[in-house]
Amino acid sequence: MAHRSRKDEILQAALACFTEFGVENTTIEMIRDRSGASIGSLYHHFGNKERIIAALYLAGTAEYAALLQDGFATADSAEACVRLLVTSYVDWVVANPDWARFILHSRGRVEAGEMAEQQREANREHFLRIYEALAVYREQGAFKVLPADCFASVVIGPAHDFARNWLAGRTQTAFADCREVLARVAWDSVRA
Repeated sequence: MAHRSRKDEILQAALACFTEFGVENTTIEMIRDRSGASIGSLYHHFGNKERIIAALYLAGTAEYAALLQDGFATADSAEACVRLLVTSYVDWVVANPDWARFILHSRGRVEAGEMAEQQREANREHFLRIYEALAVYREQGAFKVLPADCFASVVIGPAHDFARNWLAGRTQTAFADCREVLARVAWDSVRA
């Protein structure tokens, strides 16, 4: 197992504090205490709490994007690619519920913060990689004709909605138990 970097240790300590105390109530000092980092190290890596929030958000979304990229390397059909979009999302959320909850609740804050441009660029690159992975299948007519920005919402929307409810404790069914049905619904929604 690879050793975590100091930056990653700080981010995971911040996530633990945000989960336990809430983002608003967490202070830099709490993150410092939890991570064992010096205040200088915190400011060297991040500069302030808002940058820690944004870095944690971007790291989580990048981890999901990396799962997709790995999966796209072996997916061999339009259906496999669409199902991968959903199953990777479900798998990541189930493996990282606190991080997923943080991302769901922090998006607006990051979009309004000083690292908003980095978030927009990361999102743009993420959707471009998805678009490119699906391009050959789109050209073959495997999908219904949908606006590009609508396609992603149709595919991931039901899983995203269920994730929000599951993370809030509003479901009786475990999210992982819905993995295959959500992937099938996504495929059925977009296949030609």
